[in-house]
Amino acid sequence: QAEEELKEAGARQALQLQEMGRRERVLRADLERAKEQLESFKTQVMGFCSAAAAGIGGKAVTEQQVIEHVRQISEENQRSHEREKCLQEELSSRLANEKEMADNMEMLKKSLRELQ
Repeated sequence: QAEEELKEAGARQALQLQEMGRRERVLRADLERAKEQLESFKTQVMGFCSAAAAGIGGKAVTEQQVIEHVRQISEENQRSHEREKCLQEELSSRLANEKEMADNMEMLKKSLRELQ
């Protein structure tokens, strides 16, 4: 019986190893595809930036310059999102205040009508 259990455990481990190997192959293929896509994107960005620079100054753009420009754009984008969030909060606060004032005006009008 112990021998049978050992065989079953060994078979389960073999299946697990096969599954892990399959997953590793899938991950490696995904990684390779991602690398190819990144390289393609990088080539497109560099081509665009070089063409744009050639149009304005005729000088080549380095990869580091592109990275720095993308970083600046990303930081500006983040600041814009933060500013938008602040403005949304301010707008919500003002709307709440306006609603409170409108409610108070209604109560005042109602009180005036009752007094008349």
